[in-house]
Amino acid sequence: MSERTYVIGVGMTKFEKPGARDWDYPDMGREAGERALADARIGYAEVQVAFLSYCNGDSTSGQRALYELGMSGIPAINVNNNCSSGSSALYLARRFVQGGFTDCALALGFEKMEKGSLGAKFTDRTMPLDKHFRDMKRRRGILREIPGNPQLFGNAGREYMERYGGVTAETFARISEKNHRHSVNNPYSQFQDAYSLQDVLASPMVYDPLTKLQCCPTSDGGAAAIVASERFVAEHNLHDHAVEIVGQAMASDFESTFSGSDISLVGGDMTRAAARAVYAESGFGPEDVDVIELHDCFSSNELITYDALGLCEAGGAGELVHSGATTYGGEWV
Repeated sequence: MSERTYVIGVGMTKFEKPGARDWDYPDMGREAGERALADARIGYAEVQVAFLSYCNGDSTSGQRALYELGMSGIPAINVNNNCSSGSSALYLARRFVQGGFTDCALALGFEKMEKGSLGAKFTDRTMPLDKHFRDMKRRRGILREIPGNPQLFGNAGREYMERYGGVTAETFARISEKNHRHSVNNPYSQFQDAYSLQDVLASPMVYDPLTKLQCCPTSDGGAAAIVASERFVAEHNLHDHAVEIVGQAMASDFESTFSGSDISLVGGDMTRAAARAVYAESGFGPEDVDVIELHDCFSSNELITYDALGLCEAGGAGELVHSGATTYGGEWV
């Protein structure tokens, strides 16, 4: 796989609270897709394959969203990979181009969600996270009245506090305060309000140490990226706005996921493996990076991800938070 790969166009919708806007997932796909095509300065007819990502929907919702852009007969592959669905679609689009199978691929993601906490849709079959919850129950127990995901990630935060010094409930709240402050600058973000550290700490407790303002909401919206080969970029004279993908990696669970660690249980080890792989491919390390976008489903997940990405030595995430290293004026934003 030697083909150089470039993102030539991106587009996204504003993200909204479910039900706040009168739209459906085809509208999200159209809005994000059209913006990506316009940004790329190409027509839909130039797209040769599409990877469509979502979690909540029927098996061919991707095709229905794609109809809004055109019906040219190209392969359309639906990607449902939970929280990594969007990055999985981008991964596949890039791999298709990198391997020389296509010159122009579309990664299009959308989500139409329901209000309230996430829960199982199918109760007549094995739950995909059954091993995770059994593993957690052996160590921490399970509270039936509290949604499962905050317990998984809250317990990871508890383990970090137990294992390392310098991390308290306030440390996690500081991450949330920082992220809400950042969101005010983003016209596409669902939350447009800044909250003080005291606001975050005083919001209702969901699962200690996670308060409500440290937990992600359900959200409707979509995004798209168009990936092209170096040949396509040259033929269409797109070098002035093409951005090369110099490294990309994905990983899934290892045996260590169920080794008795709450941090490993929520993905610490697979994140570390993916980070090492992408640093090796790109030739860059965390010291070369200026901006980091990561999955802050819960503030505790952001904190343990600092370690996994190599931003600090094991146990050093609290110092990063309290020093301001991960916001404007710090080492990374």
